[in-house]
Amino acid sequence: MSEFNQVTVVKRANVYFDGGVTSRTLVFPDGSKKTLGIMQPGEYEFGTDAAEVMEILAGDLEVLLPGETACREVRGGDGSARPTPRRAPCGSTGGPRR
Repeated sequence: MSEFNQVTVVKRANVYFDGGVTSRTLVFPDGSKKTLGIMQPGEYEFGTDAAEVMEILAGDLEVLLPGETACREVRGGDGSARPTPRRAPCGSTGGPRR
């Protein structure tokens, strides 16, 4: 899906890691929510209260999942969504690939 229709955007930004990661909450007519985020290049460790699904639209990430010793490369724009663990270090290697 390349766009969301008939949503409410919460104007207040969620800002993390001194502005390196920001997001906005989208509220759908049925009350469900999604978060639209932007990540600058850097290294971040995310923790969540519940399981989440992350879809990477552009750029590349290296993700170290709990219990693993090697990072996995995640390429943006491949059309897949991935479940994310409750806590995982993550590194963004930059914006959209050309």
